[in-house]
Formats: sequence, C-alpha cells, structure tokens
Amino acid sequence: MSTFNYEEVYNSMDPWSYIPEKFNIGYASSDAVCDKGHADRVAIYWENSNGEKRQVTYGQLRDETNRFANVLTKYGFGRGDVLLLRISNLVEFYVVALAATKVGGAFIPTSTMFREKDIAYRLDDAKVKVVVTTPQLVDVVDAVRDEAATLEHVFVIDYLGETATGERHISYSKEMAEASAQFTCAETRNDDIGFIAYTSGTTGDPKGVVHYHRYGIAYEYLAKFWYNYDTPDTITCPAEIGWLLPVSSSFLFALHRGMSIVLYHEMGAFNPEKWFEMMQTYGISVFIGTPTMFRMLMKVENAENKYELSKWREGVSAGEPLAPDTFDQIKQRFGVTLRDGIGMSECMVYVHNMINMDIYQGSCGKIGPGIVIELMEVPDEDDEESGGRLKPVPEGEPGVLCVKIDSHPGMMKEYLNKPEATAEVFRNGWFYTGDVLRKDEKGYFWFIGRADDVIKASGYRISPFDVESSLMGHPAVHEAAAVESPDPVRDKVVKAFIVLRPGYEGTPELMKELQNHVKNNAAPYKYPRKIQFVNELPKTQSGKVKRKMLRRMEFQGTPYQV
Repeated sequence: MSTFNYEEVYNSMDPWSYIPEKFNIGYASSDAVCDKGHADRVAIYWENSNGEKRQVTYGQLRDETNRFANVLTKYGFGRGDVLLLRISNLVEFYVVALAATKVGGAFIPTSTMFREKDIAYRLDDAKVKVVVTTPQLVDVVDAVRDEAATLEHVFVIDYLGETATGERHISYSKEMAEASAQFTCAETRNDDIGFIAYTSGTTGDPKGVVHYHRYGIAYEYLAKFWYNYDTPDTITCPAEIGWLLPVSSSFLFALHRGMSIVLYHEMGAFNPEKWFEMMQTYGISVFIGTPTMFRMLMKVENAENKYELSKWREGVSAGEPLAPDTFDQIKQRFGVTLRDGIGMSECMVYVHNMINMDIYQGSCGKIGPGIVIELMEVPDEDDEESGGRLKPVPEGEPGVLCVKIDSHPGMMKEYLNKPEATAEVFRNGWFYTGDVLRKDEKGYFWFIGRADDVIKASGYRISPFDVESSLMGHPAVHEAAAVESPDPVRDKVVKAFIVLRPGYEGTPELMKELQNHVKNNAAPYKYPRKIQFVNELPKTQSGKVKRKMLRRMEFQGTPYQV
C-alpha cells in the first residue's frame, strides 16, 4: 500500500491561488514561456500519416500567433468577437486559437466530422465572425455560409497540396507571409471569455459552454496530481483536437507550463503500432487517451520488447469507465498505472485518481484538491416549498454529484444564450452535474449512471436523439431507439432498435445502408454498430420510449424480442 496522504494533498492546493487578475491564454501559452528563457524549446512535434513532419518551438509559436493576431486585426476581428475552427490535427489549430485570444476574442473548437447543420447551428448561436478551415473541409462551411448572418471571413489553410480556390476564401498562407511577428496582446482579465465548447446536444440543441481565460491554469491540480506533468515532459492525446479532452489536456493545460506536445494527423482509424513508434521516436512520457485507445494498444503483440518505451511513465484515461483487464495489462506489460476520473465540459475533471494513491479498479477516485463536492438527492421539482434546494444524501447512498461553484475556478460561466438551461444546472450555489455516483467509506467515488440517456461509446458522448433523428430520416424507418450496448473491444457501442415501415425487410443490406445513412447525415462516430429490427418499441403510457429498459436488457444479456 502507498504512503499517500489524501487529506494532505487535498489541503495542499487552493486552485484559486494560481489565478492572476490579468491573464490571457494566448500570451501565457507562448510569449510567457519565451520570457522564461524557453523560446528554443519544442512546443509541438507534428506528423501526419503521409509521412510529413514539422517541429515548432515556443519562439516560433509566439511569432506565428502574433502574425495571425495581426491578420485578424486587419480583417476587423477584435475584442468580444468569436472565431470557429474547422481544422483537423494541425499546428495551425493552436496558432489560430491562441491568436484569437491574443486579440481579445474567443474560439470555438469543432470536430471535422460535423455536418452542415452542426456548423450552421454554431455559427448562428455564437454569432461567429470568422471561420478558419482547410481545402478538404471548407465545403461544409460554404454550404451554410449564406445562412450565417454574422460570418464575414473564411480563411483557408493550404494543406496536402491543396489551396484555397473560392473567391470568398482568404488564403491563410498568403496573409501570414505578409504579417508582422510583432503584436501587443490585448489586456484581458482572467474572467473574460476565452473559448466556447459545445456539448453534444443530448437533450435538444447543443449548448455552448462558455469558459474563461483562466481555464487552463484553473486545473493546475490536474496537471500535478492526475497527469503528473513534469516540465519539460513530452505528452500526447491522440484524439482529434476539436474535442475538449485534447483541447484541455494537450493544449490549454500544457502550453503555459512549457510542455512539448506530440500532435498526429491520422487520416484513418487509430493505428496502435504507429503510436508505439511515435512514443519511441519522441520519448512520450504522458499518454492521455480513451479506454478504447488503450485496449487497441494492448492488441499489439510484444510491444513492450519491440519498442523503446522507457520514457513512458504516466497513462491517463478519460471519456468512459476503464475496464479492469485493460488496467491490468498496461500495468503488467509496461509498468504504467492508468488513472481515470470523471468530469464534463462544464467543469472538466473534478473527481480523479491521483499519483501514488491506492487505486480501486472501477472507482473514479477522489475529489480534486480544494474542490467542494456533495452527493445530492434528486430534487422534487413539484415540491414548491423546497424552492429547488439541494439536499445531501445519507452516507453511502447514491446521489447526483454537485460541485460548489465558487470552489472551482474552472467552472463554466454559462450556457451561451440559454439562461433557463444555465439555471437548471446552477442551483443554489451548486453545479448540478446529472452524474449519479456513490461514495464509499474510504472517500472513493463510484459512477452509477446518468440522469439522462447519454450514450458513451469509444470515448464519445452521443445523443440518442441525434442517432434516432438521423435514422428516422431514412424512408425505411418508422421508429428508432438508440442505447448503449456492451462490446468486447470498444467497451460500449451504439445499438439501434428499429421498426421498419411497411414494404421493407430487415436485411443485412438494409442494415449497412442505415449505418451509412447515419454516418453521412449525423456523424461517422454516431452510427449504430449494432442494429436490431423489431416490430415495436417498449413505451410508457405517455408514449415515451423506454430506453433505460433496452439498455438494461443489453447489459444483462437478455434479448429484447417483439
């Protein structure tokens, strides 16, 4: 057993003590590192699956962000304006995002898998003024551009031998070549808006989670006790950078500390052999991924002997619960103890396993240093006398995890343009997460489930509404219900129960057609890997589909047959 003293660790850090009144993400992530004498340190090692490579120092990152800050200023983008990134895993993602904050604006990261409706919604909701993308991804922006009332400029980055071609596109490369590397950064406060991360829209439209400039340094406790960053470590998070996990872990939490980041643009499925090769090449010390990624790494035979991995010392898992066999294999084969935790877009990770702490497989760990958390009873919305007040559950009983708002400097400001939705989660000084957990006698938290029907599959949070809506847009589908289903490789995948319209038969050909339909109309990661054709769906008396029953039967191994 370890000599880890949780009480000592919990009281060792006040998250607010790291927050200066004046703070700018862009300056802190580039200029400030150079000011400390690290201009020659590599900030980003970049590769793509075509074999192209690039290396960017902090000095170069400072200059590049300054150049694009000048370009943005030239085109009228300034304080309070919003920029949307539709960029895959390229160095320019970092440059553009930091430049937007340097001029006092905010950026929106997005997945390259988003379709027209996803982009159009964000452009309108956030009143986006500028979009930056690549030739391979600009078509979706062009398709909805005329619907976006506030969109003024679309910059296109030269990539893979292609350049901007449309008359309404601005060449990123040309503008950067003419821009000055000198720029005076906007003087922003730590509570100015820095970026907006949209949720997956599990119960209706996606919500824009508004975060402050202080977001990156608000999670120093994660850098110290979860990731165990030890500057100048070389770290990586292989996920597409448009998702919040890499935006936080291998961007906003890392650059201001002077870390070196490995960024790989993988034009295809996750390649575990390639990742072992890069871990060897760059001496990666901290690998941050989903359980699915770690499971795929474990399928590479004799990797522990084939590759030089002596620098690999930390593994952090997020996005879904970590399976015990994956934990055991990583430990036995590589001597690395995986640490997982639980959090969400609104306040990232608030309960996690920590370095040197005894780990109980299946547990989310303990509360992060300085954060105040309670498990609360689900409030009775019909009880007018309660006033919506939250009440702690009895010791050992499951409850909804709630975070005291003023204890967490990384807490979101609000849901953009959604005061009612904000009020639903900000209750009497607490953030109501909707995650149901229990706490054991040792203070460890154990995840039970969500108060809603969110699907977690391969590290993604997927709205059943999105999958079902897409399926029902196909002429063969009358009704559909999407739920989580267990899978030996991916842990959980999307399964769809489908009632067909008269005249259609549930053939393997139709199944494949429906899967492709979801890929093309929702997003590739949302398609149902399993489909079952049924005569009717289980419903309540009011007509609501009993998704929880279907999910429960899937995990119990009880087939649903009607």
